[in-house]
Amino acid sequence: MRTVALLWAPLLFLAAAAAYADQSALNPVVRQETIDKTICVPGYATGVRPATSYTNGIKQMYFQRAQLNPRLAQAYELDHIIPLALGGHPRNLDNLALQIREGENGAKQKDRIEEKLQCLVCSGQVTLATAQRDILEDWQAAYHRYAKVECRRR
Repeated sequence: MRTVALLWAPLLFLAAAAAYADQSALNPVVRQETIDKTICVPGYATGVRPATSYTNGIKQMYFQRAQLNPRLAQAYELDHIIPLALGGHPRNLDNLALQIREGENGAKQKDRIEEKLQCLVCSGQVTLATAQRDILEDWQAAYHRYAKVECRRR
């Protein structure tokens, strides 16, 4: 079953890259000029996060499509490929994918770089577009690139 999930990962990435290119994975309200009213406001991501009644249904659908054992569901989360904290679309399927929770490629690790990039964007150290592109193209590389960069909040 894990092999099937690994086979799906590149396909989900390609779909996300295509969605980013046509902007459907992005929340149109969040732009560089609106970050002080959107993603840089404390609690923004919580406020736009879809209800679990929505995300659980999507997660179940993705599990069925990937032919994964439903008993593995607790080991995965439904991830926003471009995080809400970086202007990712909250509900668009092009911005949602299954991600394993634990491990060096897991959601907990990705959450760290999401928080760092949000801080860097809100402090003006990185542009919104750069952060979105970096996390989409290779979030692990972004983690290594930005993990030790000190965020200088305004």
